[in-house]
This record gives sequence, structure tokens and C-alpha cells, in this order.
Amino acid sequence: MTDLTVNSTICGFVHEIHGERKGDKIIINIDTPCEKIQQMSHLEVPMMEILDIKDNYVMEKAKEAKCSSNCLVPCGILNLCRIESGFLAKSLAKKAGSISIKFK
Repeated sequence: MTDLTVNSTICGFVHEIHGERKGDKIIINIDTPCEKIQQMSHLEVPMMEILDIKDNYVMEKAKEAKCSSNCLVPCGILNLCRIESGFLAKSLAKKAGSISIKFK
């Protein structure tokens, strides 16, 4: 199981994302105050549908929920899915600690 926090400082929401691989799917649950992200709060992401940045299951669900283009949650979900599927080493992600965008 992988847990992560997405702190969306621009919109003011903090999202707790939990995921676990079950067979060929990653089961995602999200604790969030955001109504749009609540629509994505339970996903069964096909493991092989996360590789392309544009045409993938998570981005389709974000589009259906009408997430804004600057929403960080889909990126967080994709990183979690990559960890759970073995495409991204959990040790590397833990060593990095976080991903950020800093405005200057």
C-alpha cells in the first residue's frame, strides 16, 4: 500500500491519496474536501493504462470530474500508481520526499 498527500496550495485543499495493487489494477481512495476530486475518490486504475501522460485512465477521470488543468491530484495519483505497479521505486520516491512547483 502507498499513501501520499497532495497539498494544493493554489486552491487551498489538502488531499490524502491511498492506493494498493490488486491484480492488474491499482485501487485508489482519496480523502478530500474538494467536490471535483470527490468524484474521483474511488478508482480502479488498470495498471497498463497509466503509461501515457495524455491518454490514460486517470486523466480521463480527471477530465470527467472537470478538474482544472493545474490540479496536482491526477499527477499524484499517477505517481502512486507507478509506485504500486513497480514502474517507480518506492525507495526513490521516499528519498525524493516530495515533488514541487515553485513560483518566482
